[in-house]
Amino acid sequence: MTKADKPAREAEQAVKSCYSTWSGTYYDEYYRSEAAYPPVHVGIVRDLLVAAGARSVLDAGCGPASMLRELADLNLDRYGFDLTPQMVAEAKRVLAPQGVPDANVWEGSVTDPSAFRALAGGGYDAALCFGVLPHIRPEDDRRVIENLARAVRPGGLVMVEARNQLFALFTLNRYSRDLFHDALIDLDALRRQASAEELPKLEQALALLDARFRLDLPPVRTGKAGEPGYDEVLSRTHNPLVLRELAATLGLADVEILFYHYHCLPPLAESSVPRLFRAASLAMEDPRDWRGHFMASAFILAGRKAAEP
Repeated sequence: MTKADKPAREAEQAVKSCYSTWSGTYYDEYYRSEAAYPPVHVGIVRDLLVAAGARSVLDAGCGPASMLRELADLNLDRYGFDLTPQMVAEAKRVLAPQGVPDANVWEGSVTDPSAFRALAGGGYDAALCFGVLPHIRPEDDRRVIENLARAVRPGGLVMVEARNQLFALFTLNRYSRDLFHDALIDLDALRRQASAEELPKLEQALALLDARFRLDLPPVRTGKAGEPGYDEVLSRTHNPLVLRELAATLGLADVEILFYHYHCLPPLAESSVPRLFRAASLAMEDPRDWRGHFMASAFILAGRKAAEP
C-alpha cells in the first residue's frame, strides 16, 4: 500500500466496520420499518429503469441487496457488489431465492475500476450507486462517476444517489451551521480583512449566528456493538448543482436531479406533529419540484452515457 493509498484505505476500513453489524437489519430498518420514511426512491429507480428499457443492472455498493431485491419483477439480469463482506453474504442469501446466481454478487470498492466487472457482450444497460457517495472522499467523486459511466453501454443509464447539502438551508440544525461555516461564509477571509477593533465583534456575530441553530440536532448516530456509527465515519453531503456539473463533464448526457424524502417543515418540528409531518411530507414527493433543492434530504443524479461517435 502506498502513502497515497493509506487515507483512502483507512476511510474504507472505517465504513466496513460501521456496516459490519448491519447486514441482517439494514433492509428492515430503512425499507420496511414503520418508523422509517417510506423508500420512495425505489419507485423513482423503477420508473427510470422501465423508461430506459433496461434488461441488465449493476448496483455498485448494493449493501444487503436492498434495491436489487425490490426489482425482482422487472425481469432484469441483476448484479451487485459491496465493500462489506457481511453485506455481500446477506445480498447473496436474499437474492438466491429470486433466481440470482451467487456469482452475480461480489465484494469490491466503488473507487476500484476492476470491481465493475465487465458484462459479457457489452456494458450494463444501467448502473446505480445508492447510499455510497456520502462515504466517498471528495477527491474520489470523479472516479466513482467515471467507473459507473465506464460500466454501462453507450446510451446506458447511470443513477447516483447523494445526501442533499442544500437541505441544510432548511434544517436549522448543526448541518446548517456546518454549511454556513464550511461552504457559504469565507471565515478566513473575513478574519484577515477585519481590523483589530472589528475582530472581536466579528466573533460575536458568528456566535450569534450559531445560536440561531439547534446544534444538538440531529443526535449523532453511534454504532451498535462497539463499531463506529454512521456519523462517526466519513458521511458527507453533496451539492446537487455541483455534482450535476461534474457528471456532465464526465460524459453523461441529459443529466437530471431527482429529489426525494421531502420535509414539509424543518425536521426539528416533526416531534410536535408527527402524523401531519409524515402525511404532508409524503404528499410533497415529486422528484422534479424545485423546492426539493431545499426541502428534500436526498437526490438522485440520473444521466445517460453519451453514445460513441
